[in-house]
Amino acid sequence: MRLFRLLFTLVIVCAVSLGMTGMVSAKNKFAKEVDTEAVAVKLVREVQQGGYNVVTTEELKKWMDAGKDMVIIDTMPYEASYKKGHVPGARQFMFPIPEMKSWNSAETGGKTQDDFIKLLGSDKNKIVVVYCGFVKCTRSHNGAAWAVKLGYKNVFRHPGGIFAWRGAKFPVEKVK
Repeated sequence: MRLFRLLFTLVIVCAVSLGMTGMVSAKNKFAKEVDTEAVAVKLVREVQQGGYNVVTTEELKKWMDAGKDMVIIDTMPYEASYKKGHVPGARQFMFPIPEMKSWNSAETGGKTQDDFIKLLGSDKNKIVVVYCGFVKCTRSHNGAAWAVKLGYKNVFRHPGGIFAWRGAKFPVEKVK
């Protein structure tokens, strides 16, 4: 009888533990979805506000492999990021993380609108792809929005940035 009670208690404890584990993981699953939704909605609102489009990591790689004529802009800091690894062929032009409603050269490493225009080139119909580190990073939003403000017509934000590029195991370039 004592053994039966001990086994019964053990079975109940295990069942409750497993049930609670399931509840905890279900709660985490649902909580993660709320976080994912918040990031997705923020991205959509930035894209709508900025008037540009988006391109996935896979699409960008296909464009590059097909030799599409485009300029790719890495908006991360030179020393801390770009120098250590960037999308092949990308040019560096740092933008700040907070929304940049007016041009402030102090936030762009001392660079001016004219510097940005020179980097983008005179062809306003050329594809411009702007990226930063990862989806939550808004440096790429600032860069893409400013390209649109300056009259460029085919502006794309690569929201996954260098993290998604590396995650896809695509090659990166480094500055020596």
